[in-house]
Amino acid sequence: MSGKRKRVVLTIKDKLDIIKKLEDGGSSKQLAVIYGIGETTVRDIRKNKEKIITYASSSDSTSLLAKRKSMKPSMYEELDRAMLEWFNQQRAKGNPISGPICAKRAEFFFYALGMDGDFNPSSGWLTRFKQRHSIREINIRNERLDGEETAVEEFCNNFRDFIEQENLQPEQIYNADETGLFWKCLPSRTSVIKGKCTASGHKSIEERVTIMCCANATGLHKLKLCVVGKAKKPRSFKSTDTTNLPVSYFNQKGAWMNLSIFRQWFDKIFVPQVREYLRSKGLQEKAVLLLDNSPTHPNENVLRSDDGQIFAKYLPPNVASLIQPSDQGVMATMKRNYRAGLLQNNLEEGNDLKSFWKKLTLLDALYEVAMAWNLVKPVTISRAWKKILPTIEEKEVLDFDEEDISLATVATILQHTKGLENVTTENIEKWLEVDSTEPGYEVLTDSEIIRRAQGQTDESSENEEEEIELIPEKHINHAAALQWTENLLDYLEQQGDMILPDKLVIRKLRATIRNKQKMTNSNQ
Repeated sequence: MSGKRKRVVLTIKDKLDIIKKLEDGGSSKQLAVIYGIGETTVRDIRKNKEKIITYASSSDSTSLLAKRKSMKPSMYEELDRAMLEWFNQQRAKGNPISGPICAKRAEFFFYALGMDGDFNPSSGWLTRFKQRHSIREINIRNERLDGEETAVEEFCNNFRDFIEQENLQPEQIYNADETGLFWKCLPSRTSVIKGKCTASGHKSIEERVTIMCCANATGLHKLKLCVVGKAKKPRSFKSTDTTNLPVSYFNQKGAWMNLSIFRQWFDKIFVPQVREYLRSKGLQEKAVLLLDNSPTHPNENVLRSDDGQIFAKYLPPNVASLIQPSDQGVMATMKRNYRAGLLQNNLEEGNDLKSFWKKLTLLDALYEVAMAWNLVKPVTISRAWKKILPTIEEKEVLDFDEEDISLATVATILQHTKGLENVTTENIEKWLEVDSTEPGYEVLTDSEIIRRAQGQTDESSENEEEEIELIPEKHINHAAALQWTENLLDYLEQQGDMILPDKLVIRKLRATIRNKQKMTNSNQ
């Protein structure tokens, strides 16, 4: 007769490990045996996956999650949610957060949420709040923070020691960061043009996406841009398979990065591509991803490969904006390349700006921004690391050409653009910088934090988005596609100024379509 199974209480870290194993195809039965728990417990963990991941992502301490065995809620759950949302936003901005500041905000949210009774945001409450979310960086007293220069120097020294201990080369050190992009924003001589974004005018939320750049410290490995749009299948995609896009595309109803998307990107895109790159260079498959404290970045407990060799490390909140590599001209250069590319395309097509703007689609923008990212030079990226790793630039080839796109270059293109010949330098600068401070995460007002804490969501906006962006897919058969390629080849043959490579590309495409047609016919 078998004895009664000993009761096992899992830690949060154990639950995270089980979730990862389940996602990788592990069975509930096998995991129940490994961890000495019932299959029902494993199924409960699967059911509460997002709740567990969100809780772990808000934690600052890996060691505490390895000890904590419950997600004990606060007796004021709505207040707790509001405070955590507010705290994450303040940390992302690098704002100093002290005990008295937290107490004041907690008292504000308590009464704003309309909660009953009296509330005393004492040091005891703050300690329990920190423990519930494994937060380490709130000072109980209003202690003066170190000066910025001292904090930067301290982090850089510690990070270099860390790299030496881990035996990491610059090729194994990565940085990723998000930014908003107003992809349909064009320059204008006037302050506002209805329906489009101008350098000093209206910015349409419908024409905004979040873009995340990621590259290693040498700039020699640039991952595909990660783009978050509003719709799962935007109208311009038509029958395009999103896996064939020049970017890694995700969707979220506000076009914001979030914890779930970032985690998917890390597990399914970052880790495999980094492994492949390091393998091709004959380097150990080990890497670190340096991140800021955005509310959309899960912490070290979640961002770690199965073998623990590829993992994340965080910049201190008060220095992130000063030394984060992507913020040191990398994303700005990509955006300049993108906007100059749009103008150049318009010039080559001979359109006036109004008709060009009307025809510009999100799919066009994704191809253009992918090209803009490809044009960012490795030396531009490696220079951006000089505050953290000053030795990297010394190893680079002396490529000190000007940046990809300068203000003068854009001004020259505009001089040949119909209707924009006299745009001022000031307007050009405003246009190029129009989304320079646009974050990749949703910044909530106090009112929005309160609504979210109370569980209120705007479901209608998501449904409306589906109606706006989704259209039935149009099926194109092989015969029709083949006829179009034949017509295009006939057209090219008639154009004396067309170069041979254009014809060869279409001929290769024609051969591919013919083979697909043969395979389809043979299977019928």
